[in-house]
Parts: sequence; structure tokens; C-alpha cells
Amino acid sequence: MSENVFSGTVSRRSFLKAGAFTAAVVALANGGYELRWPEEAFADQDSPEEVRYTYCDMCNQVPKCGIKATVKEGKIVRVEARKDGWPNTPICSKGLASLQELYDPHRLLYPMKRTNPTKSRDEDPGWERIGWDEAYDTIAQHMLDAKEKYGAESVMLYCGDPKEPRGAINRLANLFGTPTNSNESSCCMMAAQMGAAMVFGERSVGADPTEASKSCLIWSLNPAWSMAYRFGNLLRAKDNGTKFIVVDPRITPTVESLADIHLQPRPGTDGALALGIAHVMLRDGLYDAAFCEEWVLGFEEFRAYVQDFTPEKVEEITWVPADKIEAAAQMWGQETPGAFITSAAPTVHGSNAGNTQRAICSLVALAGNLDVTGGLPINAGLPFTAFADTMAFERVDLYGKGGLQAKRFDAEDFPVWAYFNKNMQANRFPEYIDEGKIKVMMMWGGNAMMWPQSDVYQKAIGKLEFSAAADYYIRPWTHNFMDIVLPVAMCYERMAPFAVFGRKIYLREPVVPPAGEAREDYQIVFELGCRLGLEEDCFGGSVEAALENILQTTGLGITMQDLRDHPEGYVVPSDGKPTDRKYATGGIRSDGQPGFNTPSGKVEFLCQVMKECGWPDDELLPRYKEPVYSPVSTPDLAKDYPLVLNTGSRVPMYTHSKLRDCPWLNQFMPEPIVRLHPRDAEERGLQEGDMVRVFNQLGEVSAKLEVTNLVLPGVIDMFHGWEDANVNKLVSRDFDPVTGYPPYKEGLCQVERA
Repeated sequence: MSENVFSGTVSRRSFLKAGAFTAAVVALANGGYELRWPEEAFADQDSPEEVRYTYCDMCNQVPKCGIKATVKEGKIVRVEARKDGWPNTPICSKGLASLQELYDPHRLLYPMKRTNPTKSRDEDPGWERIGWDEAYDTIAQHMLDAKEKYGAESVMLYCGDPKEPRGAINRLANLFGTPTNSNESSCCMMAAQMGAAMVFGERSVGADPTEASKSCLIWSLNPAWSMAYRFGNLLRAKDNGTKFIVVDPRITPTVESLADIHLQPRPGTDGALALGIAHVMLRDGLYDAAFCEEWVLGFEEFRAYVQDFTPEKVEEITWVPADKIEAAAQMWGQETPGAFITSAAPTVHGSNAGNTQRAICSLVALAGNLDVTGGLPINAGLPFTAFADTMAFERVDLYGKGGLQAKRFDAEDFPVWAYFNKNMQANRFPEYIDEGKIKVMMMWGGNAMMWPQSDVYQKAIGKLEFSAAADYYIRPWTHNFMDIVLPVAMCYERMAPFAVFGRKIYLREPVVPPAGEAREDYQIVFELGCRLGLEEDCFGGSVEAALENILQTTGLGITMQDLRDHPEGYVVPSDGKPTDRKYATGGIRSDGQPGFNTPSGKVEFLCQVMKECGWPDDELLPRYKEPVYSPVSTPDLAKDYPLVLNTGSRVPMYTHSKLRDCPWLNQFMPEPIVRLHPRDAEERGLQEGDMVRVFNQLGEVSAKLEVTNLVLPGVIDMFHGWEDANVNKLVSRDFDPVTGYPPYKEGLCQVERA
């Protein structure tokens, strides 16, 4: 007999902790679903087994949930959560299903090049297998030719999902001399981090409550579905007495499990809600007056501005009842210290994204919950973060020497973004291609469906003189417009990057060799760099040498051998300095002076970076603006399209457009769905399971209807990433001028029977 990831025995063991998923998966394994697997997935059941460890990337790089893998005959036959002290555990349904992706017979295993010159979604590219040498030489030659003819900035490098190779790609871009280097954070977490940095000088999307936290404000995050490891921590905080305010238009498991107060704003109006809470806090003295008077720039101007945002007025704007706004302000202002958690993107997927996030972050400062135990920490942990590789590589880059900032195409369009981020804001790259500025692209893990009006981006890629990608699969909606696609090793097959949790570092070793001719992202980046003549700075293509370099540049005196000697995690001792209210003693700023890492040294309600970037003085506060398209700003349009379009909310079984072909996950959402409130369904004569059209002035898609009170009346909720129902077709390209972000969560639409 043989044992493999698809066997019933393995399924029952692996999915034991998947809750409601268990029975369905066992039934699936017992023959209720057509499975596909290659012979390479099987091992002799009686062969000896070995346990090895890695971390999951089925969501993306950041969580790094620990995996314990059982290996027989060089094949992984079972996975489960790592329990030897690994911080992020357990693994969710996606992690448990990861072996089906590893052994998927449709994986890309060899470098491929197109033979059909026509680049179209509907044309067969005529993919032909080639060797790595030919692939590298072809890509490198196109990059070098473009550099010589048009300048290095004509070559665009891009990192999508997973985020793991960002640091290596940043290094390659800097060495090559191109500032046209971007990543999927052009639409994801970076704007939320920017909002925090604009207010108090710290890139942050919050931190979990501690034993000292009396309250916790969760703004648009549903970790019950997106972060299983984190949800458990929050449930424990709830049991310990922490009170929760949860802001989310939907009724989610997180809301039901944690919320003492649930605020459901109309999508796109979060900024007004934050200003309404601030109004009550200031009106009733529910704020830290001493902190605000000494450490906040623009406090009086902010106080004057929010006077108009009464609970009654904010109820009209946001649909949140005035009494709930009052209650939230009372709890947040009185139950201190309070922890703050925001999501990667929902609050900033709008046409006023930067100001929205600034308004939300102002609540942290008003309550005095900044840089205190139980509140939002600043400069905690090691001098690098979850993107440890990125941070370290930036310390040794050539950015300043090459004057690359002056060559950026995005600096004029989005100067505040360019101030905070070395990576280009990519959302206008079709325009840069049409203007002849970008000629060649090399993409890792990119997805052309992620952008609003996706066909604009697909056609733009097809107009390039040359483009190549590295990915797990050939994905037609992206790669049919490219010339070469390279196979990438998955998380079980690679080493880089490190896992960093607070002051603890883990080294990941490959669990099994890469399938076929797949290579890990870091290896591809640095081997390509060698073909570009950058052998020494690209470590001769060695991933291990690159990781050793990262450790050296931190200045912590850590080596790769140290990490290998401590598979349980290498703990860097604390420096013993105070962790609370460091702003008062010079423990935050790099110059050792009291204050915050903002231009003024204070928490800034009047953003000085915006002023430096040309915003007038009366636009420096976090002002609320209606969405570009809304029942208020475009009432005539709303007559035809009366529903608010909310897209991109996470679901338990998928991450963005990934994992649709994984049988263990696909069974739970096998086709696109759109969620509609019962009231709205009844008004349209629609019932559960109907096929419906979702449409507006920009386009339309078809999906199956789910009638549920999880969503607000007047709002639809639709998950993204379906090629045959790409909801991003309905999203406009009206980018926030501060962050450059698209309005995924605030458009208008209509639903009717298909």
C-alpha cells in the first residue's frame, strides 16, 4: 500500500482541527469528489518517516504559520501545525490543503517561452519548453538592451504574491539602476502603513491586545477567516476581560465572537465615522489632554474641524446609529490603555484612502494609546520586521548613490507615496507604457486581474517589447500577454526568507527538493543578476550567501550557523531600554531627540509631508470626502446603480485569486457568488441560488446569489479573483491622490436576474 497527501487516512489526520471542514473533506477523500494527483505524490506506507519543519505561504509571506511535515521517501505525506513554540499556530484550511498545491499535476515545472507572437487572452501562446540558460540569457539581454537604449528606468520589476522575494528584487533593481520597481502593496497594505506613518511616524497596522489592554479597536479585519492563529489570541484577550469595538460593514465571525460594540459603516465612509468618534471624545473630555497638548501638531485645528461631525450628522453619512457612535467613543476614551488593529487594505480601498487612514489613526493618539503597554507599540522587536529581507537589503542598496528618486515615473502622480516608499506606485503603469517610459517587465507572482479595469493592464503588458514572469502556474489571464514564464519552488522546497517574530528569528530549510526544474524566487533573482553582470553583488546566485549577508547588515552579530544551532528559534537579547513612552526620552527618533519620526517630531494631525508635497494648508487635516461614486456625490448615477459595491473581503478558503483549483478548498466555494441582504433580494424578486448580473457603468459580471444578513442593506459583497466573474471590471480607476489606491470598496452597482 502507499500513503500520500490525498489518502483518506492523511485527510482525517490533517483536517482534524479544521472544524466544519472535517466531515466534508473525509467524504471527499472517500470518493465524493474527483481528485487528481501525480504518481510523484505517493510513498510506500511502510517506509520510515521523518519530521521536518517549514512555514506556510498559502496566504502570503507575512503570517508564516508553522508547519510540521511528515516525509517518506522524499515525499511529504502529512502536514499539521507546528507546536514546538512556533508563534503563529494553528494552520488554517489553506495550510492544511497546501500539499494539494505542491503535488498539483498542473504546476509549472519547466521554463516556457511563447511561440505565437499574438498576445491575447483568447490566443494560445504556443508555450514551448526551454532551458534555464536560454531563459536567463533572453531576459537579461532584453533588460540590458532596454537599459542601453532607453535607460534603466525603462525596465520594470514587480513582485506580487507571495511577497517573499521582495528584498531580493529590491536589491536587483537598485543594482541594475531602475526605480521602476514595484509590488502588490500598490493595492494592499502599504497605504494603511502610510496612514500611520503620516500621523505618528510609525508604519503600523496595529498590534494585538496584551494583558494590560482594557479595550481593543478592530477596524475592518476579520481574523476568524483570514488569520486563524491571530483569532485565537483575540479570543483569549476577550476571556481576560478586554472589551472590543469592531468596525465592519458585515456581520462576521469576528464580530459575533468579539464585539461588545459593532459599527457597520457604509463602505467608503470610514473616515467620517472616525471623525464622529473623535467629536464625541473631544466634546466629552474623553481624550488624553496632556498628551495631545504637548505632542500633537494641529490638535486645535483638528478639534475645530470635527465639531461638524456630530453623531447625528455622521449617522446620515455612514448609516451607523448615533447612539453606537457615542458608545464607541465612551469605551475607547475611558477603557485605556486600548489596543488598535486595522486591516491591510479595506480602510484604504477608496478614493480618499490616505485621509481615511489618518482619521482612524488619530483616534489612537487622542486616547493616549500610543507607545504604552497595552496600546500601540512603537519600535518593538528587532530592527527588521516580517519583511526582514527587505529591510536589510535596503540598508545596502544603491538608491541614494544612483539618484533614482529623480527618475521615478510615479513621483509626480503620487508624491506622498513616493516620499514614503522606495517602490513605485504601480497603478498607473499602463499610462507609463503608453507614454513609452516602460519597455520591459520582469514579474514575480503577479496577477493582472488584481487591478481595476483589468483589461487595461493586460493590454498594457502585451504592448511591452518584452515581458517575463516567475510563478507556480501558467495563469492565462496574466501570462498570455508575456513572453517567458519561469517555474518557482513552493514553500516546502525553498529556504529564503527568515521568519521573524518580535526578537526571535527562525531559519527555514527546504523540506523536499523542488519539483521538476523549479527554483526558489531568491535563486531566480540572483542568478538573473549574475547574467546581468552583477555576480559579486548577487552573491554568485547563492541563496545562503544572500541570507548570511542579511544577518551581517543587521549588526546583531548573528550567523546562519547560529540559526541552525537553534531550530527552536534564535532569541536576540533585549537591549534593556524602556519600552513605554519612549517619545519623551528620545527612544524613538534616530537622532536620539524626544519626539516621533515625523517632520515636526510630533504626532501630526496637520501632515507636514503633504505640505512638503504641495498640498495647501487647508488640506493638511484628515478631511472626509465622499467617494467619487456614491449615493451622495453622484445621485443621478445612484438612481440606476443604487447598491454600494464592496469587493475583496477575505473568505476562509481562498487568498485573492489563488487556490481555486485545489479540490479540498474549491468544494466550499466552487463558483463565484455575490452576497445580498434579504431586503434587497426581495425588492428585486431574487432568491438564494439565482444566477444574477452585477453591473454598473463600467461593466458587468455574472455570479450565483447568496442571500444573507451578513451584509448591510444597500450593499453587495463579492469576492474577487474569479477569471470568469472578475468583479474588478466594475471598479473605476479613480486613484486616491495621496496613496494612489483604487476604490475597490465604494463604487455603485445594480443586481438583477441573469
